[in-house]
Amino acid sequence: MSQQAVTMADVAKAAGVSRTTVSFVLNGRSEANIPETTRLRINQAAREMGYRPNAAARALASRRSTWLGLVTEIATSPFATDVIKGAQHSAWNDGNFLLIAPSGDELGMDELAVEKLLEQQVGGLIIATTWHRQITVPENAKSVPCVLVNCFDAEGEFPSIVPDEVGGGYAAAQILAQAGHTNIGHITVTQGIPAQIGRQTGMKQALRDHGINPEDSKIVAGDGTADSGYHGTQELLSQPDPPTAIFCGNDRIAMGAYDAIKELGLQVGKDISIVGFDDQEILAPHMRPKLTTIALPFEEMGMAGVSLLNQMVEGSPIENRQITIGCPPRIRSSVAMHGRR
Repeated sequence: MSQQAVTMADVAKAAGVSRTTVSFVLNGRSEANIPETTRLRINQAAREMGYRPNAAARALASRRSTWLGLVTEIATSPFATDVIKGAQHSAWNDGNFLLIAPSGDELGMDELAVEKLLEQQVGGLIIATTWHRQITVPENAKSVPCVLVNCFDAEGEFPSIVPDEVGGGYAAAQILAQAGHTNIGHITVTQGIPAQIGRQTGMKQALRDHGINPEDSKIVAGDGTADSGYHGTQELLSQPDPPTAIFCGNDRIAMGAYDAIKELGLQVGKDISIVGFDDQEILAPHMRPKLTTIALPFEEMGMAGVSLLNQMVEGSPIENRQITIGCPPRIRSSVAMHGRR
């Protein structure tokens, strides 16, 4: 069951005063002749009991328990809309309403966003990030059921929904191996993040499963930008035995790889095959040739986050504390069978 909200009546009982007195104090009304000691006692009781002003309930009290909160970097990422789309769809199907609060890099902004949602008496929270990473969850998020989407906390205290980075890396390399490529290069995203570790791990496993020995010399460190894709491709193709295919750690890297390949007078999808990762809607389908890539399942993660949160709000046991969502391939035109022109 969801946590019962602390009411003004509860605060009044704890402070030994009337509900009207509590209302005057907590609503900041100074016209009432209330001693300062009483005001201090009421405010202290409210803080200790975790009372928050119930702005949403004032407008729609009967729907209070059906409201869920989503904290995301909405203003800074094209991916956030897909998380919101999936979460909103799942929430509406369950008769819930999703309130959204933006977060950002500023110190304390996540905590403030959570607090604003808690003031609306949401029954639970989703915290979603635009790239897969470890986060520190604001302390105030612990007061209601909370699910992390595309992120996780170090202690594993909060259940999380994350993309299957290993499976995605495996699928990318398998596409190239099944096209007959045995000399495969890789340009990574930023070193040490879950995406880089998982995608590279999956790629190496796929190569081994297809009888190909992964070579460290064919792996170039990138940083997720088109520039790193451009320079990484130049480095790979300048080797004595250059790869015939490159798995790019994300679509922006692939965009840079396209430029480097064309400058060398070669053709993507004929001379060099390329696979990306992310399936950015503004990039992958519009590149020439269209980019074969691995999709990050933002919409599906949003849906899964709401579904898991509903289980927690209803008091159902959570068996799996971390759920991975598959990253499906998007087959387009940037991969050719090796040896065919």
